[in-house]
Amino acid sequence: MNITASSKLTTKSQATIPGPIRDFLGVQPGDSVIFEIDKDKKVLIRKATPIDVEFLRALEGTLTEWSSQYDEEAYSDL
Repeated sequence: MNITASSKLTTKSQATIPGPIRDFLGVQPGDSVIFEIDKDKKVLIRKATPIDVEFLRALEGTLTEWSSQYDEEAYSDL
């Protein structure tokens, strides 16, 4: 199956996922998606599963508020 759709970036560099793509992926408002770039520089998009290791790795960099020296000392024995 080949689905082609386009979307325009907003001034905040955001894009709407076109309806045919949302329908194909089965995504709804509030769902998370993952973007991957392959070796040919093609961008792939897929729905994130509840426990998606790649999605969690992407989030890892946003969780720095819990990575202080004090946190390491407080939770090092867990």
